[in-house]
Amino acid sequence: MDYAALVFINILYIIASLALVSAGLAIVFGMMRVVNLAHGEFVMLGGYTTYFCVSRHVDIYLAMLVIAPLVVGIIGLIAERAIVQFLYGRLIDTMLATWGLSLLLVGAVTMIFGPSTVGVPVPIPAYELGASKLAMSGYNLFVIAVAVLVMFALWMVLRYTRVGLIARGAMQSAEVLSSLGYNPSIVYMLTFTVGAALSGLAGGVLAPVIALEPATTGGIFIAKAFITVITGGASVIAGTVSAAAIFGTVNQALSFGFNPVVGELGVFALAIVLLRLMPQGITGRFFRGST
Repeated sequence: MDYAALVFINILYIIASLALVSAGLAIVFGMMRVVNLAHGEFVMLGGYTTYFCVSRHVDIYLAMLVIAPLVVGIIGLIAERAIVQFLYGRLIDTMLATWGLSLLLVGAVTMIFGPSTVGVPVPIPAYELGASKLAMSGYNLFVIAVAVLVMFALWMVLRYTRVGLIARGAMQSAEVLSSLGYNPSIVYMLTFTVGAALSGLAGGVLAPVIALEPATTGGIFIAKAFITVITGGASVIAGTVSAAAIFGTVNQALSFGFNPVVGELGVFALAIVLLRLMPQGITGRFFRGST
């Protein structure tokens, strides 16, 4: 029974991690149809911002929940104004430009922090689960709680606020935004900034449980985020959560049954199958009209 609870909590943790990492990309892609290949580096920057702050004795929760999303959001704002705003509607050009931005960010982080791997101490100790005293990371529960709060907050904003109405208009077209009386350029700028900030939040929250390394960290995150967002479909919240739930469950089931490598391969294989069966994504088939 205790082992089953351990597996269940680990599955929830993987689902929460995927949802956190994918949220920023889901908003940018869902509203703007921009393929941001620098998304993984934005997540990495959130982790390195947390690492820098903690090394300067800043409270870790302030660093990961406030400073990391703020810093990465500002970087996203600068990138949108300097690069992305001139490339809307040009898919290949946007991909090339954001890929170049990702290389620039990797180089900058390498120059500042060096090429070696760094980490952030885990602020919540492990605990013993049940009578069998299985060791369980207490920080995993924190990650799950943050992911639930982020997804719920996004759902509330998109569903019940004026901002959500504007966002849904942006998902349709720039003409719909203009008919609502808003400047598409400003809305897209704010959307990209919020997406970057959410990526920074994900990187900050996950910093204590990952190894931060400039050349590889971003690549790991961008692959997982893209398969989650593309497989999820057009609906930002429903698509991200449903795809994260499926991939997280499969990943952990195969990891426990075989090994983590088989778990990762199983996720990518499943993504190919799902996209073949449901080209419009999971929400295109099952959750049409959802947020």
